[in-house]
Amino acid sequence: MNIFEILYYSGCLIKKKFKLSNQKKLPVKVISIGNITTGGTGKTPATIALAEKAREKGFNPCILTRGYRGNIRGICFISTGDGPLLDVKMAGDEPFLMAQYLKDIPIVRGINRYEAGIFALNNLPDNKKPDLFILDDGFQHWGLFRDKDIVLIDSKNPFGNNKLLPSGRLREPVSEIKRADIIVITKTDSWRTNAVAGNIEKILITIKKYNLHAPVFYSRHEPLYFKNINGDIYPIEWAAGKAFYGFCAVGNPGSFKETLISIGANPKIFRTFQDHHNFTKTDIQNIIKETKGNNIEWIVTTEKDIMKLKTFNLPENLLSLAIKFRIDDEFYTEVLGRYL
Repeated sequence: MNIFEILYYSGCLIKKKFKLSNQKKLPVKVISIGNITTGGTGKTPATIALAEKAREKGFNPCILTRGYRGNIRGICFISTGDGPLLDVKMAGDEPFLMAQYLKDIPIVRGINRYEAGIFALNNLPDNKKPDLFILDDGFQHWGLFRDKDIVLIDSKNPFGNNKLLPSGRLREPVSEIKRADIIVITKTDSWRTNAVAGNIEKILITIKKYNLHAPVFYSRHEPLYFKNINGDIYPIEWAAGKAFYGFCAVGNPGSFKETLISIGANPKIFRTFQDHHNFTKTDIQNIIKETKGNNIEWIVTTEKDIMKLKTFNLPENLLSLAIKFRIDDEFYTEVLGRYL
């Protein structure tokens, strides 16, 4: 570790010790979905999928989220199960996206997730009273006891440069995957290719080095369709051979570009912004100018990013790509089965 990593991790350990000494437990089960890197693992689609499956199995799940980059302060509902109650700037891009997708599933924002859980239990009606909390991005949230910790690892970029923040993408040393109860290697759509298969083999060696008890699952991020700003749907096959201007502000932008290529699209120009970037009118104007100068007919971004753009005057050729988290049913049995 260099001096910056040492300073960062020393601070984390002090915070961890204090939070653990004051850790609280909610009166219903808590499942956490998190990672040990700063984004890029596909956490939001995974959270959506788990919440939907829990609802399907008869639970009343409720998502507890920090609402990263959202402007709202204090504990509040982002959704009570009928769509977003706040705009994307107030809620944060990821919670807003979850609220758009999830029906009959409340989402509560609060930095203190224990207090957010109590808020949900006290304020939701009986037919939505949570019997299961899903803790969004909770692997390092020491203040709340979790019954199960699910850790996601990106198959294409699992641990960055293996350095801690601020020198790398690791929030904790890789050895901390020893705390995981369940591990999911994500974005394994093309795992049979030599490069990805080699990555997965190395990841499995690392997992076995530190964690012999957690079952390992493999997930895919399946592209579903394109949607324009008017809600019109374009099938995946439609994109084959077409030139796109792609842009995104996500944790692993390379994964988005690879997805476009995998379905036959041609991201002729691909621009990346910092994760959770707050787009400006100038950003959009520059993108439109670049498409016209390069004979590109279509612009595409992620669902997370399109949420932050809807307040602008957007061109009709701007599309978002819908993605679905796919994983074998054995995963849901492992996560939820003991609670049935």
